[in-house]
This record gives sequence, C-alpha cells and structure tokens, in this order.
Amino acid sequence: MKRISLENLIHTRLNLSYQEQYEYVCELLREGKIKPVKASKTNGKKPALYREYWILEEQKDYSDYIEELKYSLSTKISVDYYLAHPDVYEKDRPWVIMLDEYFKDNSERVQIAESLNERSFEIWNREKFLDREQGRKILKRCGINVESLNVYRTTEPLPYYTHTRNVPQNLLILENKDTFFSMRNYLLSGHTEIFNIETGTLIYGAGKGILRSFQDFDLCAEPYMKHSGNTILYFGDLDYEGIGIYENLAEKFKDRWKITPFVSAYKAMLRKAESVKILPGTKEHQNRNISLEFFSYFDEQTVCKMKKILEEDRYIPQEILNTMDFDIMDEGRKQCSTNF
Repeated sequence: MKRISLENLIHTRLNLSYQEQYEYVCELLREGKIKPVKASKTNGKKPALYREYWILEEQKDYSDYIEELKYSLSTKISVDYYLAHPDVYEKDRPWVIMLDEYFKDNSERVQIAESLNERSFEIWNREKFLDREQGRKILKRCGINVESLNVYRTTEPLPYYTHTRNVPQNLLILENKDTFFSMRNYLLSGHTEIFNIETGTLIYGAGKGILRSFQDFDLCAEPYMKHSGNTILYFGDLDYEGIGIYENLAEKFKDRWKITPFVSAYKAMLRKAESVKILPGTKEHQNRNISLEFFSYFDEQTVCKMKKILEEDRYIPQEILNTMDFDIMDEGRKQCSTNF
C-alpha cells in the first residue's frame, strides 16, 4: 500500500469547494480505493477529513485463470500451487501453457532421453530455460521433477586416444595432460606396451574432471571401450589429491567398472624419485582423507615407500616420468619401515 497526504489526494480538485472535496474523498472511501491513516489525525475542519490515507490496490479478478487451471490443463500438471497463487500463474502462464501443450501433443517424446538443453528447447523454444532461466521454478510449481522429463546433463567430452580397438584391452586414465601426450606419442612411435602393460586406449582425466566426465562414459565412449572384458587402469600424481581422485572414481563407479591403479607406473615413479634429492612439498589445502583402497594393490615394500613420502609432506608428480622411462622394468623390492 502507498501512503498519500490529503493535500496530494485532492490536488486535482483544489478549485472545488471544501464540501465537494469532502464528498470526493468519501466516494473513494466507499469504493474501497483508500482508507484513512488514523494516526495522522483529522484536519480540524467540518466535516473532518484525515490528513493521510492508504491507497488500496484494486483486487484483480482471476476467475478465468482459476477456471483454466481447474479444467483445461494436462493431468500431469499439478495446479495446487497456482490455484493458491493466481497472480503468479498470470505471470507464468505462457510457460505453463507451452509445457501443457507439450504433454498433450508430444508426450511420447519423453520416452527417449535427451540432453537438458535439447528438452528445454523442445518444450519452450529456449535451450537454457531449464538450466539458467526460470524453467526449474516453473516445473516445481507444476509439481514436476526434472528427472521425469528423461533428461541427462552433458559434460565436457571425454578426451581419449585410441591406439587399437581390439578387445578386450587395457584402458588407461591419466590425471595430467603432459603424461597423456607423452604416452600418446610413445604409442604413436610404434610401441604397444607401457611399463610392460599392453595399452589400447589413453583417457585424459583432467584431474578431478574425470569424476564428472566419466558419468557420461556410456554416452561418449566408443563401443569397444565398453567391452565387458576390458580393464580400466588409473595413473595420477602420488599425493593425497591424486590418490583421492582414484579412490573417489573407483568407489563412484564400482557397480559398473572395476578401476585399479596402474601399479607398474607408480613403481616407476618411486624408482626415479630415489635419484631426486628433494621432492616437491605437498600442495596446500589438499584433502588428506584417503582410505587403504589405493594401497591394497601394492606390495608391502612399495606401500611403505609411498607412505613415507606422504608423511614427510612430499609428493611425486606424474611429470617425473617421460617417454624415455616408459619401458623400464620393475626392479627389486626394498624394505622400509614407517608409521602411518
């Protein structure tokens, strides 16, 4: 409500007599367009008028909208919210009608999965309506879950290099870009094995990005990559974050894929690190919450060396290895002792 002074209320009738001004104000009161602010007190004249008034908003007639909500929309759309808020329905109506028409005329399309943006354009002719505009709000008010539209989110395409499509084969996920390109060049130069493991495909994980992009593995991977006999290996930095990425990935997709560390590559890192006087310090703010899953794939002596490096707040980056190292054989095991 807006507050207005008596002077401003009658400013268009200042040329009239006070009695006529009084009757004008009384007419506004009878029509429910204003009501007095009693705390403002009267003007001291006879008949008296209050010094200030509230301007009342006119009550809009929403009966046509309520009728439409009750009897015209698809049964898939819940109308409870809009019946309680017809003013909101007036604003949302163009989008609700488009959704209603989609359900009535194209409901069979929902049987086929589409990307979020594709479905959004199909319904509202706006590809970002569901993701960045008011689409989700409209769906919520209509009592509809986004999932019921049979949509999927797209991530960045999974970058990979195919050396061979023979199956079964070993697929190797690499945390960092440099190692991905180095191993790719190594295979392109005529090799088929990396650290004595025949490798058919390299996948660039982009650090934690692999946790998102691997969700769409079934959508973006070639058929040979999804062969049930394939083995998926992971190789990343030897630090808390790298180990954490592997463990999260293995846990997240354990029902579909068994993902294991690329043991021979990690051992090669450790061997080369023995000649490094001072390993780099652990990067700040790393999540150190790792389990024993990663270490369970290594022999006791190797685990011992790894834990010692981590305890000393050091780490080994993948980049310690280069093309010249990829055919180094495993060396003897050494004993070590540490507390972890």
